[in-house]
Amino acid sequence: MRFFADREICYADILPPSEVRARIEVAVLNFLKILTCTDPAISDLLLINRKSSNRRVSQGLLTDDDTWIFLSRSFCKRTLMRANAAKAFIRVWKVMEMCFKILSQEKRVTQRELFYKLLCVSPDCFSSQLQVNRTIQDVVGLLRCSRYSLGIMASSRGIVAGRLLLQEPDKEVVDCSECGSSGYAISGDLDLLDRLVMKTDARYIIIVEKHAIFQRLAEDRVFNHIPSILITAKGYPDIATRFLLHRMSRTFPELPIMALVDWNPAGLAILCTFKFGSIGMGLEAYRYACNVKWLGLRGDDLQLIPEESLVSLKPRDLQIAKSLMSSETLQEKHREELTLMVQSGKRAEIEALYFHGYDYLGKYIAKKIVQANYI
Repeated sequence: MRFFADREICYADILPPSEVRARIEVAVLNFLKILTCTDPAISDLLLINRKSSNRRVSQGLLTDDDTWIFLSRSFCKRTLMRANAAKAFIRVWKVMEMCFKILSQEKRVTQRELFYKLLCVSPDCFSSQLQVNRTIQDVVGLLRCSRYSLGIMASSRGIVAGRLLLQEPDKEVVDCSECGSSGYAISGDLDLLDRLVMKTDARYIIIVEKHAIFQRLAEDRVFNHIPSILITAKGYPDIATRFLLHRMSRTFPELPIMALVDWNPAGLAILCTFKFGSIGMGLEAYRYACNVKWLGLRGDDLQLIPEESLVSLKPRDLQIAKSLMSSETLQEKHREELTLMVQSGKRAEIEALYFHGYDYLGKYIAKKIVQANYI
């Protein structure tokens, strides 16, 4: 359990369907009450402000390792009275209506499925997936409940392999060390992930940024030489992968979590999302944060990589670096690495280590761990 000293911190609850439906009904009744009173009006919708200016950081009591991103109690409005905001106001009610129906039918949908349903029934209000995603966060901010509580399930790209036994309710035990290079596909059903029975004799959890690197490590059965669990989201982490990682961190609190990412701003951004949460998750930002160490690649690994393998930073890299530099969550050693990237104007990919042979990656990871060479 986490104790929050700051009363201004806001977060989304995980609620049963009946409670979410009740909150939607209360929102409708409050709207109708104001609309039908003696001095009728169309009430604005007060939502938690999701802009970066409303971001707050909760520091651990003893160390900086336990740090999460939160949103504070600052509000923004969705109103029908301004032409440029009217559609956003209507979208909130449309999504709440759809979520109410989904919960009443005891169903779950992905954000993509919800988009196509809304596109069919309300084409004048919804024209893109981004509009639906933002409106879902508006509803989360209005009702103060998680996306999953609204009946919206995560789309998962993540896979896991290594020394982990998983058992779904009423199913056979799955040995993730025998799943081959394809790994065990992580379900987007967070309720199912929450009910998984997990056992391990691993000593480490290793996050791998890239699918191809994950496949190489799983194929080489690196987890037999380094007793570990391998997990990847195949790039920027999705909710389901972060949820499972967070569950593992709570189930196996003695296992350190380490990240293997490219030495570039995007790689660091991926690490920070696992470690601190994402402001894009709004009120759910904190829920999936884990204490993640940076194993590699880092600046001191450049001596292992031929100069020809280094690639120039792109404008997008510099944009991500600027955003990271402005973040108050970025730790000093991470900031130093990022500064070195920008000053050198170069980036290095994990695959550059194959210069030493395709079996070198496992040796690299083992040496790093034995020497406690991570930050």
